[in-house]
Amino acid sequence: MFVMELTYTAPIEAVEDELDAHIAWLDGYYASGVFLASGRKVPREGGIILAGGVSRAEIEKIASEDPFTLAGVCSYRITEFIASKTSSDLAAVRENPVV
Repeated sequence: MFVMELTYTAPIEAVEDELDAHIAWLDGYYASGVFLASGRKVPREGGIILAGGVSRAEIEKIASEDPFTLAGVCSYRITEFIASKTSSDLAAVRENPVV
């Protein structure tokens, strides 16, 4: 599983200009089952996306295709982790680590 942390690198007005395209991009990955949750940071200096079911290379490609990335208004920090314990709602993405 991945935590995709976005940090805005441009004024919020430039981010807002790309928001509709970004939301459409998010919707596509929700529909495919890759994205599990997302939202703005507080204060509004970026966002967080939880994603799973793909490789590190795939998640980096997905981040590179974000309209925010393409417009140069954000940067990504991607952290991979093993979701060994989850709520029952996320049981489908729970992972059993190899010991």
